[in-house]
Parts: sequence; C-alpha cells; structure tokens
Amino acid sequence: MFGLTPFESRYDPFDIFDDDFFAPAAPMGRHGNPARAGMIRTDIRDEGEKYVMEAELPGFSKEDINLDITDNVLTLSAEHKAETEEKKDSYVRRERHFGSYKRSFDLSGINTEGITADYKNGVLTIGLPKLVEKKPETRKLTITGE
Repeated sequence: MFGLTPFESRYDPFDIFDDDFFAPAAPMGRHGNPARAGMIRTDIRDEGEKYVMEAELPGFSKEDINLDITDNVLTLSAEHKAETEEKKDSYVRRERHFGSYKRSFDLSGINTEGITADYKNGVLTIGLPKLVEKKPETRKLTITGE
C-alpha cells in the first residue's frame, strides 16, 4: 500500500535542504519547510576551523547586498532593481524587474568578530570561523597557615 496521505501533500525530502546548525528563518511553505520563492540558495562546507557559506546572487552588484549581524543571527539580504526601455517606430516597451531576497542564519558557535565576506562572479562567499573552545585553566593554590 502507498499510504493514506494524498500525493500532493506528501513530504518531499528533496524540497529544501535542511541543516540544523544553520536553520533558515524564512517564510514557511508546505510541511513547515521554508518556501522556495524568495530564497537565496546556499551551500555550507565544514573546513575544520571554519564553515564556508556560498550564496548564489547572480545579477546583483556588491552594493545591492547587505550582511547584518544582530543577536547572533546573520541576515543576508539583496535587492535588485532593473529597468529597460525600448522605443521603435510607434511601439514603446518598458520592462521593470524588482527582486528582494532575505535569509537568516543562526551563528551559535561562530566567532562573529572573524567573519569575512567576498563577492565574485555572482557568488557571495562568507567565512564563518568556529569559536575555539576554551579549556579550563588549572592553577595550584598555596596553602598558608600551620
């Protein structure tokens, strides 16, 4: 038997990549997954001492992209405005394109002071260094008295 859930509402494991460490704060789609529309596609790699996140932002200029950190949350947003106009004979064609994207990531376990960002060829690369776990320091106390 194929189950009692209608085909349209079954969970699709390939719908959106879920990662517990970097849980996106985005509009929710079917089954509690972030909606695809308006999402910035990202890849996140663990490189030992740091994570590297690559976000696809084709067609954006560096000035269109904003990175903000508030309360241990990294918010990546980008807004694109483009307008073209063509006049030929008695025809006028004008097309406008506006796009706004926003995605947030939890920075628990990240050294926020050491985060780096680079934008090249439509890909934003963010270096997220891991917090170095401090080992408890042991020191010997001198006992005074008799």
